[in-house]
Amino acid sequence: MTVVKRAFFGAITAAAILGCGPGFADPDAGSYLAARQALQANDFAEASRRLSRALISDPADPALLENTMTAYIALGDVARALPIAESIVERGYESQVANLTLMMSSAKAGDWQGILETLEAGRSVGPLVDGLAKGWAYLGEGDMTRATESFDAVIVAEGMMIYGLTHKAYALASVGDFEGADAIFSGQVPGGMRYSRQSAIAHAQILSQLGRNDDALTIIDGVFGDQLDPSIVDLRAKITADEAVAYTAVRTPAQGLGDLFHIIAGIVQEDAPAPFTLMYARAASYLWPENTAAVLMTARLLEGLEQHDLANTAFASVARDDPSFSAAELGRAEVLRAAGRQDAAIEVLEALTRSHPDLPEVYATKGDTLRQAERYDEAIAAYTTALELYDEGQNPRWFVHYTRGISYHRMDEWPDAEADFRAALALRPDHPQVLNYLGYSLVERGEKLDEALEMIETAAAERPDNGAIVDSLGWVYFQLGRYEEAVFHLERAASLEPVDSVINDHLGDAFWAVGRETEARFQWHRALSFDPEADEALRIRDKLKRGLDLVLVDEGRAPIRVASGDD
Repeated sequence: MTVVKRAFFGAITAAAILGCGPGFADPDAGSYLAARQALQANDFAEASRRLSRALISDPADPALLENTMTAYIALGDVARALPIAESIVERGYESQVANLTLMMSSAKAGDWQGILETLEAGRSVGPLVDGLAKGWAYLGEGDMTRATESFDAVIVAEGMMIYGLTHKAYALASVGDFEGADAIFSGQVPGGMRYSRQSAIAHAQILSQLGRNDDALTIIDGVFGDQLDPSIVDLRAKITADEAVAYTAVRTPAQGLGDLFHIIAGIVQEDAPAPFTLMYARAASYLWPENTAAVLMTARLLEGLEQHDLANTAFASVARDDPSFSAAELGRAEVLRAAGRQDAAIEVLEALTRSHPDLPEVYATKGDTLRQAERYDEAIAAYTTALELYDEGQNPRWFVHYTRGISYHRMDEWPDAEADFRAALALRPDHPQVLNYLGYSLVERGEKLDEALEMIETAAAERPDNGAIVDSLGWVYFQLGRYEEAVFHLERAASLEPVDSVINDHLGDAFWAVGRETEARFQWHRALSFDPEADEALRIRDKLKRGLDLVLVDEGRAPIRVASGDD
């Protein structure tokens, strides 16, 4: 773990972060217990309501104060978090998040003297934040000399050189000293200069202001390669056109702190609890709401915490004229779909096809959403448009062929479905997901069983722990009459996916085929307990009543006869 990470995780350990068990006065134990449950579910709105009620009974409890404040920050409601943070400090309690809340509130208000006084009083957020905040506060006060000294102090601190250099360069650029900023970015740094997304943009803009667009393009291509989001595509196009791109990266002290909090959220994201990371992403967005990268990070953190309404609000805050608007709207459609609001998701995507008619990923996502809503004919039309818009060599084409193939299959248009699956395999040979779907479909149709077996064997070798694929392998052996092999693989599939109704049903059929009638009936009962589709449930009940052979006879197929030995 890096020095910077260690500094923050020490603070995390000392703080009560969303879910610690505070002492509690008996009169309102119900509010506390409800709040605790809400916190465990990351329901910050309900938690903040319950915790606020609990505070009425015990307004001095440090953990109640901490959790209520952090719930409000998670909601993005700094106005309500602020008086609680002030109360925590006034009572002499230690709280990193309270100090963070006070710092970002002062920065938003331009109260740089307040930040300096807070730091002088020892109310720390963490070594990196404290040092850089001091530099930006002095700059906010108009004291460039002391600001530079503060950034230099961070530069010489262990493990913090890159952060100190980057923010010193931002500070110089913000006052128009592009030569000084470039000298820092281009200087000799042990191990080389490590760019963040924002610092790479900043250096490219600085170079463009200095009339060095070729060098700016080298920075963009070297840092981002072909992983270009819409904002970077827009910047690269302006540089390529030899425009003098304005310096818009980190122009104010508040933006400097906003960028810092965004970077810290990225630093701790892999190791810290997601609600803690959210504190810093919210702080970044609060101080710099136009920093779309921080807003999207906030939205995706909320999405990961299954707070779909909050994520939707965050995605929707991206301005329509922002180059990343389409990415935000795609994210918004996804969280609406995840929240069960498919019609609203489709409306978002339809609007996006009108505002951004040339983006293939919009139509591909629209196809996915329509397919999940079982509107297969409309999904096929959307997928077809996506394929027309994608360049021939673009990687997503294989997946669009695959998902369009699924849609054709669900509409019982098998020739078109098979053509799409084979087109997907031509682009991504031996992809296990496609091999399994095509192979299993061929087995179900009783077609090309030898080829289907080869496909599924290849898929199973690639994904031996995928229950669905192992089930497909067992099922093709069943269809080929190789019942002992079918049992072996279907037992393994059932161990990998024990509550899957289809897999348990298949295993029951295989047991029946090898004469293990009691075990077959047990598996069919298990399959029924896992809510199969209505027609499949009816068939399973029929098998339980009369056995598999008579069901097969009624379906016009040959009975297995192995189980009963009965002619």
